[in-house]
Amino acid sequence: MALKYPIQYELNPRKVEPGMRWLTLRLTNAGDSELKSLDVRLNSLDTYSINVQGLSKFWGLLPPDEETEFPFQVQATQSGRLYASIDAWKDGERFHWESPGVLISVGEARAELVSMYAVADKHPGEGVTIRCEAIVRGLCDYEGLELSFLAEAPGGELTELYTVEATGCGGEQQVYGTQMETDEEGLFTIHAYLYDGVRRIGHQVTYVYVLSVEAAALPPGD
Repeated sequence: MALKYPIQYELNPRKVEPGMRWLTLRLTNAGDSELKSLDVRLNSLDTYSINVQGLSKFWGLLPPDEETEFPFQVQATQSGRLYASIDAWKDGERFHWESPGVLISVGEARAELVSMYAVADKHPGEGVTIRCEAIVRGLCDYEGLELSFLAEAPGGELTELYTVEATGCGGEQQVYGTQMETDEEGLFTIHAYLYDGVRRIGHQVTYVYVLSVEAAALPPGD
């Protein structure tokens, strides 16, 4: 079991097939104080991927070193992360706790979108170039996947940056990148999406702050 003090937690199973499934959340009070009137929730970081069904669970008392389990039903479409949260009373005061996200693998994906980053390069008198790269790792040999980038400007304007067909081998990583020019100041949100046909199998988001807007999407190398 993982520990984020004062709670040890475990979510199983970690791999399921698509559809309506049951997961079990196990919690242990690893602290020195008893927890009372627990409101326990299982939350999704992406409800498109995994949607938790039903309401939270109530538990009256969890003394130190005691363990309890809660069943949660989820609608699983693709791999995603879930986290547990607890609202309770501890030593006469309100208590709130959250776990880190726990990855639940759904079905068999051919590749995964591992990570993405973005940087802003200033060019005096010429605005700013935002460059972003995403890493795709093959879980088996694959081809025909679609990787697309989308930028959201500080004012909410969306710009489709670049779409590429991702192809690679199992166990290998491929790096794909694009860039855009801007002279608008503010916080930009950059998204990368990986699709296998109509099924989204990956999504990463990152942020970059720039000081300039003339949004012109450029393919790599331009």
